[in-house]
Amino acid sequence: MEIQGKLIKKLDQQTGQGKNGAWVKQEFIIETQEQYPRKVCISLWGDKVKDLETIQLGDSVKVSINIESREFNGRWYTDVRAWRIEPVSKGATPEQVPELPPFNDNLYPPMEGGSDDGLPF
Repeated sequence: MEIQGKLIKKLDQQTGQGKNGAWVKQEFIIETQEQYPRKVCISLWGDKVKDLETIQLGDSVKVSINIESREFNGRWYTDVRAWRIEPVSKGATPEQVPELPPFNDNLYPPMEGGSDDGLPF
């Protein structure tokens, strides 16, 4: 799945030691850009934590995620884990938008024998 939004917060990195060795995790918050914006906490694990370093607060990002739930002591917990995060290019600036040619009335002359209102019917 993919989710897109604006990076609004980076939480501190967490590290630890497990049965499979050392691990690192970092969570971040994005806010979707919809009519009713939502804030989503997403986690990065392992080497993927480095991908977040180049992205600044306020940048728009596209995040590829997996959603997983697990049960512990009768309660369910849901993780939103990112496996790719990439900046979204900003929209075209006014300098990049091509200028349209001026309107030319002579391209569509009035029809012969019809009224001069320009309608074909």
